[in-house]
Amino acid sequence: MLTLSRSDLLRTQNYIGGIWCDAASGRWHDVSDPSTDTVFSRVPDSDPEDAQAATNAASRAFESWRNVSARERANLLKRWHRLILDNSEDLARLMSREQGKSLAEAMGEARYGAAYVEWFAEQATRSHGDALVPGMPGHMQLVLREPVGVVAAVTPWNFPLAMIARKIAPALAAGCTVVAKPAEDTPLTALALAALAEEAGLPPGTINMVTASRGNTPATVGSWLEDSRVRKLTFTGSTPVGKYLARASADTLKRLSLELGGNAPFIVFEDADVDAAVDGLMRGKFRNSGQTCVSPNRVYVHDGIYSQFVTQLKAAVEALRIGPAEHKDSQIGPMINGRAIEKIERHVCDALDQGATLITGGHRVRNEIADGPFYYAPTILGDASASMTLHCEETFGPLVPLFRFSDEQQVISQANDTAYGLAAYFYSQDPARIWRVSRQLEAGVIGINEGVVASEIAPFGGIKESGYGREGSHYGLDDYLQLKYLCQGNLE
Repeated sequence: MLTLSRSDLLRTQNYIGGIWCDAASGRWHDVSDPSTDTVFSRVPDSDPEDAQAATNAASRAFESWRNVSARERANLLKRWHRLILDNSEDLARLMSREQGKSLAEAMGEARYGAAYVEWFAEQATRSHGDALVPGMPGHMQLVLREPVGVVAAVTPWNFPLAMIARKIAPALAAGCTVVAKPAEDTPLTALALAALAEEAGLPPGTINMVTASRGNTPATVGSWLEDSRVRKLTFTGSTPVGKYLARASADTLKRLSLELGGNAPFIVFEDADVDAAVDGLMRGKFRNSGQTCVSPNRVYVHDGIYSQFVTQLKAAVEALRIGPAEHKDSQIGPMINGRAIEKIERHVCDALDQGATLITGGHRVRNEIADGPFYYAPTILGDASASMTLHCEETFGPLVPLFRFSDEQQVISQANDTAYGLAAYFYSQDPARIWRVSRQLEAGVIGINEGVVASEIAPFGGIKESGYGREGSHYGLDDYLQLKYLCQGNLE
């Protein structure tokens, strides 16, 4: 049973123009608990009519919000930040219930998402243009930074608080207004954030939130793609969907920030600190039960330390505790839905058929604690190869395939042998190798002797088919601003 200290944070309506409302059609979409696959709430199943209402509200609000001083925008964001922290336990309970992650992880995500709100509150007052050295006598030449306009944000289910916070916060800090569509599996956390933003005093129309089922999402988001008033789209999700959004937004030439799929390599060189490498892999791979876009997907281990690494990793993986969020010692929760666990099973079966060895795991889990259909045992496969599906597809689950290597250039080539370029990791104690390999790995985010790399102060995003644009850091504000050049003459 979901119990909140503040029951008013469980919102089950759209938030449009400062009003909580049902879908215009009156239809609803069920929200399920992945730990039991049972429905426990419902939200509006919106369609283009609701999306257009949100755009209308955001467009009206933009005319005044863009002229609010940077200091006042910052103060409102700081109030929102404080409310997120003050209500982090309730937000964590909501996240755990609809997404399945442990309560400890959900509490960490609440703090992580709040950090983006605080960071961009501070960045709001630091955005500035330039006064150019005049190129001609009697002229003044200036460059201004202005908000791009209405921003559409479409977010994934794996981090239902952090992903939407790090999109909405920079948009508001820049002076933009937002229309947002959270993932169909995890809408409740986003709606709770909107309720806290309302409580913080953010004006009606600055944030607008509509929910929709998987079936209605394309048409709902399609309304924003077609509307020229929506000047930017920020999306986190799969590469195929990102490519579709890029094509569909071309007619109105929207600015895009796309954080798309990953296929992160994790390389352990022969001179690595094996204890640190195992620890880094455990933290990076099994965070959120492996359901993260930067999760190590291909683990390359040098022949010289392969046996030692396998022994230590196996012991660490088998010590992980599986269970629902309400069990305080749970470390691995359920997969988000049936499609997710079926993909893991497909990858494991394909790898075993092609000669991989099962070191541990490799099966669903169901017992008196993990009593649901979507639990999968943390799994290690040895002797993986490039012919296996898990080499070219992102698994998005608690599966670690181990690849052997013996040569530095060979493993760099293998690591880069993917269409994706979001994150990459490697462990080495050789300073020359660290800089050499860092330059050659094709990814937007590189972890060096570190398995968890995301931070509000750093730019997060990919290259190649992992997308473009950056979130976090001062670079993250740039994606919500456009440049305007002013040239005044006849000053002499």
